[in-house]
Amino acid sequence: MKNPDSMTASERRVALALSGVFATRMLGLFMVLPVFAIYAETLDGSTLLLAGIAVGIYGLTQSLLQIPLGRLSDKWGRKPIIIGGLVIFALGSVIAAMSDSITGVIVGRALQGAGAIAGAVMAMAADLTREEHRLKVMAAIGMSIGLAFSIAIILGPILKGWFGVSGIFWTTSVLAGLAILIVLFVVPTPVTTKFHRDTEVEFNWLKRVLSHSQLLRLDIGVLILHFVMTATMFTLPLIWVKQHGFDLENHWWVWLPVLLLSVLPVLPLIIIGEKKRQLKQIVVIAVLALAIACLLIWQLHASWWSLVMALWLFFVGFNLLEASLPSLVAKFAPAAHKGTAMGAFSSSQFMGAFLGATVAGFITQHYGVTTIFLVNGILVGLWLGITLSMRQPPYLSSELVNVGEVTKEQAQTLAMRLTSVRGVAEAVVIPEDGVAYLKVDKKALDREALLDYSIAQT
Repeated sequence: MKNPDSMTASERRVALALSGVFATRMLGLFMVLPVFAIYAETLDGSTLLLAGIAVGIYGLTQSLLQIPLGRLSDKWGRKPIIIGGLVIFALGSVIAAMSDSITGVIVGRALQGAGAIAGAVMAMAADLTREEHRLKVMAAIGMSIGLAFSIAIILGPILKGWFGVSGIFWTTSVLAGLAILIVLFVVPTPVTTKFHRDTEVEFNWLKRVLSHSQLLRLDIGVLILHFVMTATMFTLPLIWVKQHGFDLENHWWVWLPVLLLSVLPVLPLIIIGEKKRQLKQIVVIAVLALAIACLLIWQLHASWWSLVMALWLFFVGFNLLEASLPSLVAKFAPAAHKGTAMGAFSSSQFMGAFLGATVAGFITQHYGVTTIFLVNGILVGLWLGITLSMRQPPYLSSELVNVGEVTKEQAQTLAMRLTSVRGVAEAVVIPEDGVAYLKVDKKALDREALLDYSIAQT
């Protein structure tokens, strides 16, 4: 009998391997952010607007393709879609590395984003893990993305100093090759492939998710968050180099302490938000901090020390929101349709990255290098108003229970019985899935009574 309370060695390997695949790809996408605006000046036909498009266009193709490719992986298999996406990603990296024109880099970055494997990776993780441990695996993958971003921002300027920006793109292609090897030789091939409502998007539910007032607030919020982040990362190198005379390859020594120190307040604030059930208040504080930081950068950019302090506040807010917003999506999403809610949220995030870099390029070209921070501050201020009107979330967590094959009548009866378990607030049993999708209060949950319904116990 498998112990449902602990992950198997295979599940731990899946979590580690798929986190590695995600992280290597995101490293490749992010490393160019803190150096590209300056590098673009050396490319034929470049303007600041086109440079912004080159930075952000991966977000457009990623946003448009990740949901369709995730669903295609249900039909064609997970590994073919993931490996094909990584090949496209590597091809885009090579094209960008070999290009001496801004057009070539735009094509390369668009292809990088077109290798949109996020949905297929999440679906594969669901195929290879038991329902009782799926959330742990998803959390590991999510943490790998945040870690990859921080490493990429520090590593990008260092690699630029060693190999040039083309070397960053070549490194990215090598990372894609490494990810392919992980998928081929480390990640097991699923014995069966099926649709998972907790990780994949149901097209017939997209409209309802997008019209859900609380989830829509979060989609708008993450779009603005990544708009502001990408706009900031595009524009700051121009300020460091042209106003303060910093060498581009030495920017890592600014990013390293800022990113490390910005993490310190995040964990205790997240714990307070979750334990004290004040997550909305924490999000409001984070959005307010982000708005203030944007306006401080706009006003204090002439002093590099003031700029660093404002940047620290920026990343405190950013990191808090990166950790909090997905948790809010999970709390507000219907029990059996969390995958659809997260898919819409993720697509909004990548669309924000595209719009942020593109608008930053346009505004910087026509209105000056610091005007984008005023725009950022106004946008985040509007988001603050949206956040203040958000409901306090239900402090419920998602749980999955493998109940095996049941008829429609049995599913209805089982759902009623599950809601009678102490701590279970909502239960939906989908007969064709053989899974009960629950919303539970972890503080009150009678886990032993709940596990009595799981076939994992037998």
